[in-house]
Amino acid sequence: MKQVLQDLAKGTSIIADVPRPRCKAGHLLIQTSKSLISAGTERMLVDFGRSSYIDKARQQPEKVKMVLNKVKTDGLLPTIDAVRSKLSQPLPMGYSNVGTVIEVGSGVSGFKVGDRILSNGHHAEVVCVPKNLCAKIPDCVTDEDAVFSVVGAIALQGIRLAQPTLGECFVVTGLGLIGLVAVQILRANGCRVLGLDFDSSKLELARQYGAETVNLADDQDPIAAAEAFSRGRGVDGVIITASTKSDEPIQQAATMCRKKGRIILVGVVGLQLNRGDFFEKEVSFQVSCSYGPGRYDKSYEDQGNDYPVGYVRWTEQRNFEAILDMMASGLINSDALKTKSFEIDNASKAYDLLMEDKGALGVILSYKADQEATASRTLSFEGNAPQGIDKAIIGAIGAGNYAGRVLLPAFKAAGARLKTIASSQGVSGTHHGKKLGFELNTTDSDIILADTDINTVVIGTQHNSHAQFVIQALDAGKNVFVEKPLALTQEQLDEIDAAYKAAHERGDNPRLMVGFNRRFAPLMQKLKKQVSKSSEPMSIVYTCNAGAIPADTWIQDPEAGGGRIIGEACHFIDIARFLTNSSIIDTQAVSMKMAEGVTNCHDTATLTLRFENGSIATVHYFANGHQSFPKERIEVFQSGKTMVLDNFRRLTGYGVKAINAKTFKQNKGQQQCCDAFVGAINEGEVSPVSYEDLMESSQACITAWKQMLGQ
Repeated sequence: MKQVLQDLAKGTSIIADVPRPRCKAGHLLIQTSKSLISAGTERMLVDFGRSSYIDKARQQPEKVKMVLNKVKTDGLLPTIDAVRSKLSQPLPMGYSNVGTVIEVGSGVSGFKVGDRILSNGHHAEVVCVPKNLCAKIPDCVTDEDAVFSVVGAIALQGIRLAQPTLGECFVVTGLGLIGLVAVQILRANGCRVLGLDFDSSKLELARQYGAETVNLADDQDPIAAAEAFSRGRGVDGVIITASTKSDEPIQQAATMCRKKGRIILVGVVGLQLNRGDFFEKEVSFQVSCSYGPGRYDKSYEDQGNDYPVGYVRWTEQRNFEAILDMMASGLINSDALKTKSFEIDNASKAYDLLMEDKGALGVILSYKADQEATASRTLSFEGNAPQGIDKAIIGAIGAGNYAGRVLLPAFKAAGARLKTIASSQGVSGTHHGKKLGFELNTTDSDIILADTDINTVVIGTQHNSHAQFVIQALDAGKNVFVEKPLALTQEQLDEIDAAYKAAHERGDNPRLMVGFNRRFAPLMQKLKKQVSKSSEPMSIVYTCNAGAIPADTWIQDPEAGGGRIIGEACHFIDIARFLTNSSIIDTQAVSMKMAEGVTNCHDTATLTLRFENGSIATVHYFANGHQSFPKERIEVFQSGKTMVLDNFRRLTGYGVKAINAKTFKQNKGQQQCCDAFVGAINEGEVSPVSYEDLMESSQACITAWKQMLGQ
């Protein structure tokens, strides 16, 4: 199927061939008929992509600070590589989609195959959308009209926040798509409306919808016009739907308002506020969030948990429905908003029009209703022929940022043959698969497990799916490389153990490897060589200055990510196991008291390990430090000597100068880890990290996590 992607590095619009997405639980699979290009958001993204690196930096000063901090900790070259990789990842475009349901995911009620649906899906022939971001289209509303409903919901939410009443007077600043819909909604609420813009054609449309207007390009005074319009009282409210860096719209809005007037920001403008303008009149100012309550709430959007209508009357979905109902009754008319329509194959021309004609409003993409042509969930990469050593033939499940930027390129460099890449929605698999030379691109991971050519499965998915894919791959008799963690729960770990032993009893003898790459880092190998010279026990202090991440990030979710201790601290436990070369006999863990109301951020903690040979290790995983401090520091005390490894860039010996070393860039051993695994497969050797080591480290993580939870 075809999908529109944006290259943020070069600014080009790509019409990519992507396998049909998988229909996930709680989602609908929709065959698209129409989608609407956002004249505001998408024009801004294209403009950002077409700008130089310097201009990109100027537009995102907060990101520049993050980059500079990364240079300090990781080095210049890794930072440049990370920035380029981030910008090169194609961005799916679009959020206004109309089509027909072709598949209903498990747990979805109220929708059926054949329903005409409005959603916030991308510009693609088939989209997979959460049920709460979909709404049925009334029979009397055409697809070309319905496609404006998502944009309409943005305007509606801003107006809901303004709480207009019959007879009030409002100003709408910025008469683009959202502004012109806002004019119609306010008029439907019985309000008088004054529209402001620089474009005479848009002003004419606003007048057709019943508004009075001010042409800012003709030096008309909007303040004086608002004064006259409000009969000298000041307007009741201002809806700002403009997109500009200027602070003037905010300043004008405050001046126009009556005492206790309301200003709602729907667009994007400068926010240098004059306190006096707001203080003297007690003017209220609020920023509207997209389509309404539920936006950016994962429980609502991703998990499908609706808000009770008695407590939250208007949600994203119910706002979609309200706009569709207004269209059905004739209160919103989108005919004059339609600028031009393009077939999906000509989407790049649509974006050229958007950039060349600043007056363009509704640019619509059309799609052929050909289910057969979009049915395939597996596509071949044209021009990507088999490469690498046939002894290690890779099927990759998961194509996220780390897998695509670090893990899979390392397997390619190791000489493995990259055959099939699988991702749930197909976009990331398309980008990384084509770039790395994979032969097949799929959204169906089962074909990897069923392919007898593929002998090795690389798993780089979200943490909660690791155990499931590991077990399936072991059952299929394939070698497994899974990015940490191996499992999130004791039950999952036990099931993996059973699957691994069953596979070996059958004679398949698959290798199981977790991506514990740090033990393969050159400086870590040098440190290991030094401590191995003595048989005396050692004391290890591993400090990870992890930094804070939001409480609602998926990795903090015990169900999705398993928490940061299981998700990341497993690396550090593995290093302690590697350096001591001894079994873990005891694990103790404590976490810092969390702030009141925070229940899932157990990410500032200390773990203590005891080993069979008498060694001890303390792992400090801290989320409350300063980002300028090295992210990882390993201190080893043994036989009157001390060795310190700072951030995998500098190794210092105290009492043993022979190991002093410094590298130009950080190297955490990702390439060496993959080299060792591929080499073991090619040479018929055992996995480079023993099964016992993997299980011990994973068990210690789960034990520590349960202790921190008081279980």
